[in-house]
Amino acid sequence: EVPFVCGARNLGEAVRRVWEGAAMIRTKGEPGTGDVVEAVRHMRLMTQAIAELKSQDNDRLYGIATKFADTFTTLLREVRTAHGQDAVVHEADVVFAGATLDDISEGIFQILGEIKKIQRLPVVNFAAGGIATPADAALMMLMGCDGVFVGSGIFKSENPETRGRAIVDAVAHFDDPSTVAEVSKGIGLAMKGLDAKAMPIEARMQDRGW
Repeated sequence: EVPFVCGARNLGEAVRRVWEGAAMIRTKGEPGTGDVVEAVRHMRLMTQAIAELKSQDNDRLYGIATKFADTFTTLLREVRTAHGQDAVVHEADVVFAGATLDDISEGIFQILGEIKKIQRLPVVNFAAGGIATPADAALMMLMGCDGVFVGSGIFKSENPETRGRAIVDAVAHFDDPSTVAEVSKGIGLAMKGLDAKAMPIEARMQDRGW
């Protein structure tokens, strides 16, 4: 089996990808913008949702699992509608990768149970999308990320190599503000940033997938 990494904006997306076999999750953010706001929002959504699981009993946890699993029926519903058939999907119907909706719900329920216990995803969770400065990287680490992806946007900055090294140092010393401040000096201008919220919906990468 080949490990793979998937993006997620919230706990539902993350858990579905883990059930499919993802070995790593990353925040989607909005790539190519230099705008870390969306990555921060996605991480906050994930963190808060995980914290909320602590107060859920098994019945409620299974209810969350079935809601998360229901997204897998979207494709089957669309196909049946296109064929002029009844779009209702039953628990025994195979909906994805040979699994029934009931199989998926049970699998996600087990994953949610583990997340509730350990209070984090069962795979590593990296920050991605809009990470353009050492401060961005340190912030995402402080929010609980296991690491940071720096995209190709860094090559649009004034000094990519120096900036890249500074971001690595900021990740390694994210809890030391003086070090983060020091490595942020003299690294040149960052890429010209874009406001992710001002982008047309059809141009936003983060809204793709489910």
